[in-house]
Amino acid sequence: MAHSDETRDDSDQILDGASGDAPTEPAADVETLTAQLAAAAEEITALKDHALRAQAEAENIRRRAARDVENAHKFALEKFAADLLPVIDSLEKAVESAQIGVEASDAAAANAIGEGVELSLKLFYDVLEKFGVNRIHPKGEPFDPQYHEAMAMLEHADAEPNSVLDVMQPGYTLNGRLVRPAMVVVSKAPAANG
Repeated sequence: MAHSDETRDDSDQILDGASGDAPTEPAADVETLTAQLAAAAEEITALKDHALRAQAEAENIRRRAARDVENAHKFALEKFAADLLPVIDSLEKAVESAQIGVEASDAAAANAIGEGVELSLKLFYDVLEKFGVNRIHPKGEPFDPQYHEAMAMLEHADAEPNSVLDVMQPGYTLNGRLVRPAMVVVSKAPAANG
């Protein structure tokens, strides 16, 4: 019976504890935990929403950047092309004048055509220069293998050896980078007559 007495003592302790403040604490803990669980669920929902919005914003930025890059590639030369249009207009007028001049066989018309083409060429050079395209026309300058391509070498008594005598085709640079070298004729010292 000692065993039943111990059981009774344990149950009395449980009942004594149940009659005190102990039952309200577990209930308060459950309410607190339930409130914390609800708050955590709301926070998870808010964070998921925030993550989805951030992901959508990142995707929008990526698409916008890709579109901007595509447009930059497509329309990079738009201003350049617009500035070349007056050159085309001028050359078209020169062709019209040439056709009229041929019909009239007029020397004045031929001179006007020559002046028009010359002005068109100057306008063309100016537009190229405006966009960083510079002409290399090194006649009389020392030969520079970085910017010049020697097509021939000629003996010339009056010219400095290794200087450009003639330019067969001008070269061009774009913002300092070589696009096409100038094709030149270079002088060399005359051979000594033996």
